[in-house]
Amino acid sequence: GDGIEIPPTVKLNLGLDDEPSWILLREGNRFVWPGHDLRRIANADRYDYGFLPPRFFDSVRAALIAAVRAGKTRTTQRT
Repeated sequence: GDGIEIPPTVKLNLGLDDEPSWILLREGNRFVWPGHDLRRIANADRYDYGFLPPRFFDSVRAALIAAVRAGKTRTTQRT
C-alpha cells in the first residue's frame, strides 16, 4: 500500500490525538535538520514526539525499503 497506519496504542504513547494517522511511503522530503517547515512542540524545547516501538519501526522501515526498491517513492528536496 501507500502507507502504514500508526496503531492507536502507539499514537497514545506519543501523545497524539485519536484520529487515524498514516506514515506515507510514496513520498519523502530531504532537508537540513531541523528545516524551516518543522515547528517545536508547543510548550517544549523539542521537535519530536518520541520513539516508535522497535517492532513497529522495523515494519515501517521494511515497507519503505520495499517501496524504494519497487520504484514507488519520490523524494523532494526542501531548502
